[in-house]
Amino acid sequence: MAKLRDFLKNKLTKKELSMVPSSFDIVGSIIIFSDFPKELKKKENVIGAEILKNFKHIKSVYKKTKKYSGTFRTPKLTLIAGEGKKETEHKENNARIRLNVEKVYFSPRLSEERKRIFSQVKPGEIILVMFSGSGVYPIVISKNSMAKKIVGIEKNPAAHKCAVENLTLNKSKNIKLILGDVVKIMPKIAGKYDRIIMPLPKDAGNFLQLAISKINKNGVIHLYSFSEEEKFSDIEKKIGQECKNAGKKFEMMDIVKCGQFSPRVFRVCADFKVL
Repeated sequence: MAKLRDFLKNKLTKKELSMVPSSFDIVGSIIIFSDFPKELKKKENVIGAEILKNFKHIKSVYKKTKKYSGTFRTPKLTLIAGEGKKETEHKENNARIRLNVEKVYFSPRLSEERKRIFSQVKPGEIILVMFSGSGVYPIVISKNSMAKKIVGIEKNPAAHKCAVENLTLNKSKNIKLILGDVVKIMPKIAGKYDRIIMPLPKDAGNFLQLAISKINKNGVIHLYSFSEEEKFSDIEKKIGQECKNAGKKFEMMDIVKCGQFSPRVFRVCADFKVL
């Protein structure tokens, strides 16, 4: 996509132009600005109109008025320009994901990270996705690997409903979706998994014992977290302690940066094998 500021040179002053956000998320036909300067409040309509004029596939432009929050980590959005629809269809990694961007947490920025995960999946694996949301992880894994079975657990009813619809949309046959809290659901599920994915950076570490209890010998867990680079070792220590508590040994495979959360703080994925 061409730089937004290029289309606004004749619409804004130099000072205003310098404040136009260079970063935003594109989810299907929707653009979402995470941080939109208050100083540009009076120029929102101008900026929104130029986006719609120059990017024909964009139908709605929003700004976050409240960042990811609450039990389900969903944002509060305010319309800047366009149709005002919050439902859209997003395409990535051979998958189609329909969702309401205000009711369901979704990050298009993790597309490459999801690709990194499904590229590791071996034929015949049985996989669990904790906090499966819109179904994007299970679906892209199903579409791009020879996994035998993928189970997703999600407690946000709106996200679960969306995921169920996305299974039909993508004709996914090897996925089972469960609505509920992982704390209540996982102890009741029989069997163990070859790979467990924990895409909840804010709190996933609190559920490590659950994941470790359900992983097969030599199975892999992908734990997401927020961390400063100099504190990556703390993540490994946390994993080591939780494995020790469970009477297990582990092998650290990698800690991968998969996005900037805030200055100096990254979204990371810790890949480790439980021995």
